[in-house]
Amino acid sequence: MSIKEWEDSVILRRPGEAFVEDQKAGGESERARERESMGGWAIAVHGGAGVDPNLPLPRQEEAKKLLTRCLNIGVSALEANLSALDVVELVVRELETDPIFNSGRGSALSERGTVEMEASIMDGQKRRCGAVSGVSTVKNPVSLARMVMEKSPHSYLAFDGAEDFARQQGLELVENSYFITEENVGMLKLAKEAKTILFDYRVPADTCSAGAGSMVMNGMPISIYAPETVGCVVVDREGRCAAATSTGGLMNKMHGRIGDSPLIGSGTYACELCAVSCTGEGEAIIRSTLARDVAAVMEYKGLKLQDAIDFVIKERLDEGYAGLIAVSGNGEVGYGFNTTGMFRGCATEDGFMEVGIWE
Repeated sequence: MSIKEWEDSVILRRPGEAFVEDQKAGGESERARERESMGGWAIAVHGGAGVDPNLPLPRQEEAKKLLTRCLNIGVSALEANLSALDVVELVVRELETDPIFNSGRGSALSERGTVEMEASIMDGQKRRCGAVSGVSTVKNPVSLARMVMEKSPHSYLAFDGAEDFARQQGLELVENSYFITEENVGMLKLAKEAKTILFDYRVPADTCSAGAGSMVMNGMPISIYAPETVGCVVVDREGRCAAATSTGGLMNKMHGRIGDSPLIGSGTYACELCAVSCTGEGEAIIRSTLARDVAAVMEYKGLKLQDAIDFVIKERLDEGYAGLIAVSGNGEVGYGFNTTGMFRGCATEDGFMEVGIWE
């Protein structure tokens, strides 16, 4: 069954108001064991790592509801036996369409005030992949990334070449203004006044102007660490793994900047062992090839999924900050981050479901 056939036939179960709150410290190991249930399908989603601890509660609830809705879309699709690849595309398209997070509509603005989106998708069966950067008119960049994988002889297209290919493939195009929100215009103004990059363009303006949460990236000062890239990882009933990641990048980024999200092995990776989607400080994720490293330590060190996640978060980021979600071919699901929080959610075929932000 294709995505279109499924969308035309299924009535989604969307109990969007019913999400699972974060547990307090002390219950993490027990929850990790629950997530590591063997067999069956599993899905995880994220909306970015590095959350301002003062993020207003209404914004937290809004984000949780979107993650819950996306999880339920994924669960319904998996129960209808859609493939892992179809499900990650379907879920990330939903995240790109809603302006809550930084992908698709609601993307961060470059220094020119335009949107330059990036996305990637990877099929773990044969490690096929597709990626795009500098996309400015494609409504759903993740679908263009899949087209690159399936309809072109290449793995990665960028800027005008990616846009031309999207037109050739008949993908839905919109004006660049479709992606720009009033809130983002205001945050770009703040960033320019501060002569810096704003990672979290969703925190209150007075927090940003106060200069809270400053840090350094590649030796350059930046402020407010809280990117909101989106991603989804899935293993289906056949044990097939897939991953997809999509982002608008950094607020006030340099024109032409490319982050980790479209880079296979850094922001996204899938193989027979696992599927991984990363979020956070892109330059640190690129340096550490973070997503691929999860699979590597599983393969070469024999670690289970959550142990592999914990190892790479602790040992591979150096002074960087990031988070990731992952599933294994055995039906395990896990996540990890070294930031103040990460928007994330996961579900497994045995009925386990969790949505949260904080530790």
